[in-house]
Amino acid sequence: MKIESLVSHEQKPVAADGARDARMRMLIGPEDGATNFHMRHFEIGPGGNTPHHAHDYEHEILVLKGRGIAKTTQGDRPFQAGDVIFVPPNETHAFFNTFEERCEFICLIPAPRN
Repeated sequence: MKIESLVSHEQKPVAADGARDARMRMLIGPEDGATNFHMRHFEIGPGGNTPHHAHDYEHEILVLKGRGIAKTTQGDRPFQAGDVIFVPPNETHAFFNTFEERCEFICLIPAPRN
């Protein structure tokens, strides 16, 4: 069993093209032997965003702090702390922080299969 503080995990900038002032921590992942799911923590600064992208797996999000806009193929969708978000496979999406406070969320994804 692993029990560690969120801030004990290294935070890295999201390096994908189109990302701005977005950072990620891998909370539970391959280094922990997690074979089914990976848990990540994202922070997006005011005016920042994740890249506009799609992938072949679903992911689930719990918004911890702040608020923002999810840009999807169905239009812009506002979200705020306490919301849960489900992104189905292959849906193009990005998360924008258009507000003055930092936005934070937990994101679960399936572990890659080899």
